[in-house]
Amino acid sequence: MGIEKEIAFADGPLPPTGVGANGMSEESLKKFEIAADLAGKYNIKLIVGLITGWMSGELFVPPALEGKNIITDATALAWQQKFVKTFVRRFKNHPAIIAWDFGNECNVMGDVNNFNQAYVWSALLSGAIRSEDKTRPVVSGMHSLSPADDAPWRIQDQAATTDLLTTHPYPFWTPFASQDPVNTIRTLLHSAAESRMYADVGNMPCLIEETGIMGPMRSNEYVKAAFARTILFSGWANDCHGLLWWCAFDQSNLTHTPYSWVSVERDLGLIRNDKSTKPVLQELKAFGAFLDQLPFKTLPLRKTEAICILTEGQNNWAVAYSSYILAKQAGFDLEFQKAGQQLKDARLYIVPSIKGVININRDNWLELLDKVKQGASLYLSTEDGFVSPFVDPFGLDVVTNSTRVGSATFVSQKMNSELAFDMPAPWKMVINPQSANVLASEKDGNPIFTETQYGKGKLYFLSIPLEMNLTKTPGAFDKFQPAYCNIYQKIAQPLINERILRQDNRFIGVTEHSLNDNEKVIVLINYSPASVSSTFIIKEGWSISKSLNGNIPVGKNLTIKPNDALVLVVKKI
Repeated sequence: MGIEKEIAFADGPLPPTGVGANGMSEESLKKFEIAADLAGKYNIKLIVGLITGWMSGELFVPPALEGKNIITDATALAWQQKFVKTFVRRFKNHPAIIAWDFGNECNVMGDVNNFNQAYVWSALLSGAIRSEDKTRPVVSGMHSLSPADDAPWRIQDQAATTDLLTTHPYPFWTPFASQDPVNTIRTLLHSAAESRMYADVGNMPCLIEETGIMGPMRSNEYVKAAFARTILFSGWANDCHGLLWWCAFDQSNLTHTPYSWVSVERDLGLIRNDKSTKPVLQELKAFGAFLDQLPFKTLPLRKTEAICILTEGQNNWAVAYSSYILAKQAGFDLEFQKAGQQLKDARLYIVPSIKGVININRDNWLELLDKVKQGASLYLSTEDGFVSPFVDPFGLDVVTNSTRVGSATFVSQKMNSELAFDMPAPWKMVINPQSANVLASEKDGNPIFTETQYGKGKLYFLSIPLEMNLTKTPGAFDKFQPAYCNIYQKIAQPLINERILRQDNRFIGVTEHSLNDNEKVIVLINYSPASVSSTFIIKEGWSISKSLNGNIPVGKNLTIKPNDALVLVVKKI
């Protein structure tokens, strides 16, 4: 077996000085310079992906590094560091470049045994970039990160080593996101929900860096345009920091790999092979024009009422996704935190679908209970999870807890309207409601959803994994399904009542943004493919002054076109 002797060019050894000493080709660097100059000429700004080893299913690796783990191998790390320093040093003064990106989805370039290996790779590249250019942000470029403590690629670690997090929220590739039509609420809220999870857990801005629909077998071009229009408004209203569509041109004429392998990569462009444009490009242009005519440069952050705490042992993304949708449908907005992070102040905490015996540590749990004593509300739902203390604070005596036969039945007449549904649950908790108020029961009268006064606040307990179940159920949030969001509406009703504008259609998402004490922007987004109408209430002392998109409502009713938005300015009277 041979040993590694030398890394060289195919036609000879590396020169002792210059870019060639670091394995770089002067000819290739000049080609990139031409591309960057052309971008500058046409006012195109560049986010430069540096280690782009992964493209649409194929791994591109220099011959000298073939067979090595690009993320963990010491030789691969050394040459990546040399490459990044040399490249950034060469182009750091180019005006077309606005940011340095690690590269396209580098977290799939090689397996890692633990998150420390991923952290070392990220820190190495980040340090190499910043050693040469401290003026531009470092962009993550990753997708499918997790907040879980034992995840190999964690949101928290990317946040620690970069300046801007990224999501690539393609419904087709993201777990749980492709079950429903692309122009309906679950799919349309995917990009905002995932990006908010990243931004909130990472405490850092997040860019929707890539998204799109995987070709004409997923939807036609007009539905795709409706999808684009809705997620543009949704990302803007939900504090996301931009959106990029993949990609510029169809690639169906390409015969090389990976396009000879992967059929869904061929028809994703904004521009066809004959240079004609697709409807999505017109939507991007129209949204840009909308932004240009606004009377303010940046939309202020949306108002949030609740903190959703993601715990260990569960599928964090699955639980976060449905919690986000339920809050939207109920009429309020939430932020995310990971159990163990410094707890933010909030008037409502949501701890959804806990799982297992190691989900939230004792100090975190006691801190949450103390927040409730001081006046907050806390909602807890469980799959098969344990917390302690539980019985005394929640005012419940768990008589028995055993494997459930069949589904749980939820029946309540104590919501805004009657709510009844069946739902899988691994356990049946037989509950004696000692000091708790029963809000919903099973068919046999066993309590399933309870409310308890605890100090100055309230504790809510749901003994089924509502959030996890809904994420796994196709069509769960659709028109003819039960209004599961009424549960979230119940726990948040006092906070919802404080909104400047409230409305009663669960397919309209509403965000509230404060321009100043006397003026707010209200964004209402129709997350459905049909025109929707709704009765609305304006808080006393406020009135609608103008519309920035869509028609000003007449009377107490509003109408929004399919997959579109109504953007209102309201003022104090």
